[in-house]
Amino acid sequence: MNETYERLTNYLLEKNENISSAQARTWVEHLWEDFETTRARAGRKYQGKEMTEQIVMKWLDQYGAYLHKYEATNQKFNHLTEDDHLKH
Repeated sequence: MNETYERLTNYLLEKNENISSAQARTWVEHLWEDFETTRARAGRKYQGKEMTEQIVMKWLDQYGAYLHKYEATNQKFNHLTEDDHLKH
C-alpha cells in the first residue's frame, strides 16, 4: 500500500509544485480514505484498491493543480491549507 501512496504522491507533486511532499501525501491519504468510506457508507461492494487508485488518480488529474488553493470547510482538512506547508 505504501508503494501506491508513494506513486500517487509523486503524481500529485508533478501536478502541483506549490505543495510540499508531506502535504501531497496527506492529500492522497485523505482522498483515498474518503472515497472508501463514502462507498462503504453507501452500502456499495468493495471493489479493491485498484478501483480506489483509479478514482484518486482521476481526482488528482482534475483537481491536483488547484489543491493549494483549497479553502477547508471541514476541520479534518484545515491543516492542509496552512501556509507552513506551502512551498515558497
